[in-house]
Amino acid sequence: MSIVIARGLTKDYDSLRAVDNIHFEIQQGECFGFLGPNGAGKTTVMKIIHCFMQPTSGDVEVFGMDVTKNPSEIKFKIGVMPQDDNLDPDLSVIENLIVYARYFDIPKKISLSAASNLLDFVELKEKANVNIKSLSGGMKRKLLLARALINNPELLILDEPTTGLDPHTRRSVWTKLNNLKAKGTALILTSHYMEEAERLCDRVAIMDSGSIVTIDSPAALMEKHGGNLEDVYLKITGQRLIEEAA
Repeated sequence: MSIVIARGLTKDYDSLRAVDNIHFEIQQGECFGFLGPNGAGKTTVMKIIHCFMQPTSGDVEVFGMDVTKNPSEIKFKIGVMPQDDNLDPDLSVIENLIVYARYFDIPKKISLSAASNLLDFVELKEKANVNIKSLSGGMKRKLLLARALINNPELLILDEPTTGLDPHTRRSVWTKLNNLKAKGTALILTSHYMEEAERLCDRVAIMDSGSIVTIDSPAALMEKHGGNLEDVYLKITGQRLIEEAA
């Protein structure tokens, strides 16, 4: 079953075409990755899927609903982990989750229990009552993941989920995401890290200049083109992505 369907998706910013007539489907329970350099259109596609912006033309359906006609209904079924830190700096760790839960009409008694469980899940329970200003960058990324899960979403959208993290924290986040996937949560992510895509994604779409160059599983792409996924990307686009940190 396809939970996201895009047909002829196009997005223009004045004279700039950020996304150029792309087509794709994302299946229930899979992890689907968008790969490409900065400016390829990845984040724009993600924002359209979670109804943050509207397409210029084309159709996008999420859970069978049009993103331009049913944004509220779609948002209630989606969790979003943005690339940028937009946590509330005036609140504690657990308060960031409880306040965010209000957007989904979750009663405080339920959100408090859910927040506590999520902090345990992302290994931040001991930081529950501290202000987020005292958190490291890696801890803030984990908190953003917990916040994205507060409404128990059927689809989780992750924009560069591990950018800027040290290798140990990055692998910890990968483990959390694989656990969610094993429980049936669908994932859509953008990433510059090829190891991340290989470990998490069932299929990837390689984008360049607003277009999708190819869609396939990492294993199929590596078998077809030879080498690892970074080598595949270089062969297809002639560009090299950010190298995995040592």
